[in-house]
Amino acid sequence: MTFFDASGDSNEPSSRVAFAGNRLDRRSEHRGDDCLAEALASPLARIFAFGDGRAFLRKADDGFDALHSLEELHHFQPDLENAVLLGFAEGEAPRIAAHVRLNPEELPESVKAIDHRSIYIQGLIKDDELGQMAQGASLIAWARSHHHCGRCGGETRSKAGGYRRECPTCGHMLFPRTDPVVIMLAVDNENDRCLLGRSPHFPPGMYSCLAGFLEPGETIEDAVRRETWEESGIRIGRVRYHASQPWPMPHTLMIGCYGEAVSTRISIDQREIEDCRWFSRAEAAQLLSRQTGAEDLSSPPPGAIAHHLIHGWLTHGG
Repeated sequence: MTFFDASGDSNEPSSRVAFAGNRLDRRSEHRGDDCLAEALASPLARIFAFGDGRAFLRKADDGFDALHSLEELHHFQPDLENAVLLGFAEGEAPRIAAHVRLNPEELPESVKAIDHRSIYIQGLIKDDELGQMAQGASLIAWARSHHHCGRCGGETRSKAGGYRRECPTCGHMLFPRTDPVVIMLAVDNENDRCLLGRSPHFPPGMYSCLAGFLEPGETIEDAVRRETWEESGIRIGRVRYHASQPWPMPHTLMIGCYGEAVSTRISIDQREIEDCRWFSRAEAAQLLSRQTGAEDLSSPPPGAIAHHLIHGWLTHGG
């Protein structure tokens, strides 16, 4: 028995969430500036195409395919100069992401432009491709928002296969960003219930875990305590990490935690959330069985880390 066996669970909780199945060999620390050109020249290269916050999926016999050959990609008017080499799949097959300029309304019937959330909720592509798509979507979103230097305003250039950008005017280097968000399930142990809320932008009837951005100079635990207090008026004592989830909307990492409630009186900030309430174990189980889109109250879909936090509490008591 080692320290890493202490949890009694051989499967990482993070491996069960959507967008987590990425097994590419990224080689992000060992890249020359010609690595993208070399990857594009490979006959094994396959490319994710992104435009207007959506991925271009090609209809296949068993559903959809998110990967395109270079020849297929040219029909979508790609920006290959700012494409990103994601890494290599088995057999040294390059995986690349590119922004495309073609208006989605002009796509042929065999190709659909679908938003990332719908792709995972509907299970349109394979799990390993879903994780690669998340990596590509996040990097393309970052690259497109950093075409100019934040220091001098000069135009930046892609380097290391898109894994960094550099300003030739002042030499400033820019690296991909990931925005950390804490998402937490507050648990009232004494009364055996959990705290869930809903934001105005949620589908009707959906309740989920509270969440918020980690602030500079703040620990994960303190962010859990602060966000829970700000949104619900509930004080949190002990905090336990559970799992994380890449969230390509646009480049976020969801950090899932449990928080032990040390107060129970709810006082919501209506600028942040629409409603917040305690759910008993039976009510939470019923909520989880309905999922998004069901009548009355519902929970996030199974791929969402919020779903796994609730399920984890119901199964293991948090």
